[in-house]
Amino acid sequence: MSLNTIAYVGLTHLGLISAAAALEKGFKVICFDRNQELVANLKSGKYPINEPGFKEAMEKRKDRVYFTSCPEDLKKAELLYVAPDIPTNDSGVSDLQGIKELISFIIPSLSKSSCLIVLSQVPPGFTRALSQEIQEPLRVYYQVETLVFGIAMQRALYPERFIVGTQNKNIPLDPNFETFLKAFNCPILVMDYESAEFCKICINAFLAATVSTTNTLEEICQKIGAKWRDIVPALRLDKRIGEYAYLAPGLGLSGGNIERDLKTITSLAQCHGSHGQVVDSFIKNSQHRRNWPLNTFYKKVYPQFSEKPLTLCVLGIAYKENTHSTKNSASLRLLAQLKNFEIQAYDPLVKSLPFEHGSITIKDSALEAVKGADVLFLMTPWDEFKDLQLEDLLSIMRERFIIDPYKILSMDSDVAFKQNVTYYSLC
Repeated sequence: MSLNTIAYVGLTHLGLISAAAALEKGFKVICFDRNQELVANLKSGKYPINEPGFKEAMEKRKDRVYFTSCPEDLKKAELLYVAPDIPTNDSGVSDLQGIKELISFIIPSLSKSSCLIVLSQVPPGFTRALSQEIQEPLRVYYQVETLVFGIAMQRALYPERFIVGTQNKNIPLDPNFETFLKAFNCPILVMDYESAEFCKICINAFLAATVSTTNTLEEICQKIGAKWRDIVPALRLDKRIGEYAYLAPGLGLSGGNIERDLKTITSLAQCHGSHGQVVDSFIKNSQHRRNWPLNTFYKKVYPQFSEKPLTLCVLGIAYKENTHSTKNSASLRLLAQLKNFEIQAYDPLVKSLPFEHGSITIKDSALEAVKGADVLFLMTPWDEFKDLQLEDLLSIMRERFIIDPYKILSMDSDVAFKQNVTYYSLC
């Protein structure tokens, strides 16, 4: 048995990145979506996502990829990954209706010798229920996705491990599926459906715990005169914490996925009588941290201006660098709460806002946005912003107030004093 073709169903961020990684590993790929306009755009090289290395991978291997909206084309694939992004509402609850409808739509067109692999993140119990609905010999698996916006191609090409859920972990994986996974040269961990589905949630819970602990301790450092940056090296040398731990303070949890998983944990804990309040505290801490730029502005900056009208500059709208996503963006939260001010904003990829804000002007460059501003907020740590020169910024600002939570400008107190800058950062 030889593996020839892999299909990806649902061409949102996850599906497209996964398809590009399969192409880079030398496989033929079918990319399917019911949205005919999207498929037409993809065929013409118009991609709806921005990720370092993605477009290059698709263009380099375009002789091995086929975009289609015809479900009959899926019969040619031995492996079919169901990979649409799962949307969440404002409360972090997943909407599974779309993926259920998509699977129902493609099932009649699949070859009975194929494997169906759910790659989208779904709650525990989803894949088992699906496998019971689908008659054999079609085999159904769940695979934990490792998508991280901004470094998605790197994560897809060089995974730390594969986590696979199956109906019976004692039965060997389908040979085609195993061949594909082994092409990535990483450990393959096989477990039952529910364990694999919950494993992804557990991973995000541990990340949230580290992020929340870091943010809490850094905030206390500022109150007592300790320096978090001096403490971090000691923590990294502790093997129980490690060199890869999330120890950089930030503005809480963003992007939506981690908060969704925390909400799932609290729901499961409540349903089954477990104690889940520690997870609730992570969510509350994230909400608190997201308000840091706004609180800093109103408590420390705004009182110095009395009744003088202000012009604000916000650099960065995406929730993190190297992505156009604004899901749970701290910058959007800030902008929504500053509707009484004139604001000039810029982001390398985000060119519009998801809400009406008549006093915001989106500029074409960082320096154009900074020009004439009284207060500068640096909200997303884009590399482009790290290249900005302080002297250039100060020469075009009207006043010299800078709120820089991620310390993009790397300004210490001596430089701020010499340049007569009022500067606030998280560390």
